[in-house]
Amino acid sequence: MMTGQQLQGGGVSRISRWSLSGNDKMALKIGIVGLNGIGNNHAACYQEDELADLVAVCDVVKERADSAAQRYGVKAYYSLKDMIEGEPDLQIVDIATGGIENGSWHFEPAMEAIGYGKHVLVEKPLCHDIRQGRELVAFAEEKKVYLGCNLNHYFTPPAEKAMEYMNNGEVGELVYCLLKMGFNGGEANYGPAGSPKVKGHPYFHMKAFLTHPFSVMRHFCGDITHIQTFSDQPGFRRNAGDVMVSINSIHVKFANGGVGYLLSQRGDTVYGLGGWWSAEVAGTKGTFTIENCVEKLSLWRAERGIPGISEPVKAEVTDYGTKDFNRTFNNRLHAFLEDISNGVPREELRANGRDALAVLEYTFAVIESYERGGEVVRPHALPPLSGDPISLK
Repeated sequence: MMTGQQLQGGGVSRISRWSLSGNDKMALKIGIVGLNGIGNNHAACYQEDELADLVAVCDVVKERADSAAQRYGVKAYYSLKDMIEGEPDLQIVDIATGGIENGSWHFEPAMEAIGYGKHVLVEKPLCHDIRQGRELVAFAEEKKVYLGCNLNHYFTPPAEKAMEYMNNGEVGELVYCLLKMGFNGGEANYGPAGSPKVKGHPYFHMKAFLTHPFSVMRHFCGDITHIQTFSDQPGFRRNAGDVMVSINSIHVKFANGGVGYLLSQRGDTVYGLGGWWSAEVAGTKGTFTIENCVEKLSLWRAERGIPGISEPVKAEVTDYGTKDFNRTFNNRLHAFLEDISNGVPREELRANGRDALAVLEYTFAVIESYERGGEVVRPHALPPLSGDPISLK
């Protein structure tokens, strides 16, 4: 019988360490690259965190850098090289740039920062090119620095409690995982994309977004070995000359034998039960669901004598009384700082570069399956874990 620990992805069950006090830790000196919406979100989170000391911001658009510097009371830079060389005590570079498919401007600054020996946190997706993603993870390993990614969707109280259920054996051996995640919309709300970062890119939604649902699936259910997709777009997009493949019906098989299904669409309809973000993980001893990412967790126990079909099994429901998704950023960034402060082995960093590469491999397997008319595809193998000689002594 598999436990929750066996089902999870690598190094992600330590979310309970959020509760540890940071009073005895030195604040880590951080510089942010990219000061659009996400970069400013990160900056605000760091200013609230006792483990963070935001010392600099950097953007090639001078007005953005200057505005953020004034807002947060730090120094502005207009090139990463100048920021790193001008802040000799800088420890972490946060890459919050975007680009084509929300990721084409991640690789270059991340590689540059790692080359200087700095720890790096990259926004998702890790990269928009799988070859760059593989190179980035390998370079961080070579330089022996921490590389993390903002896989923030499972840094939540419902996900933490759900993992407790799994680790306590209350879910059992994985049977299936169902995820719905995307954007509400519909034909009446549609407007063609104007930005060249979106327009003309058929795989924009896949590359820009599938990192999140795949990271949640892997967090709870482990590595994926087989992927098949049936993807398309609604007629109103096609009639507008929009090439985005926005509807994705994805079937997966996990290494532990469980099966899964992911439905992700980008504003082509409105989601029903569970809202824009719902996850259901079923095992031989119980099933849990998470609704709206942060709002509600329910557990159904597969106890002896439960009705087969005549009436529903009663759920144990925990309502967290919030729909504030933005707190996931605070939680995830704090976990990154906490892991570095605690000196965890690089392979045990929560939401590390290898974890981000895994879900990027799944994304590109989806693209390959789509291009092959729905064939089953096996994702590219991940780099092997080498182990830490101190923690494994």
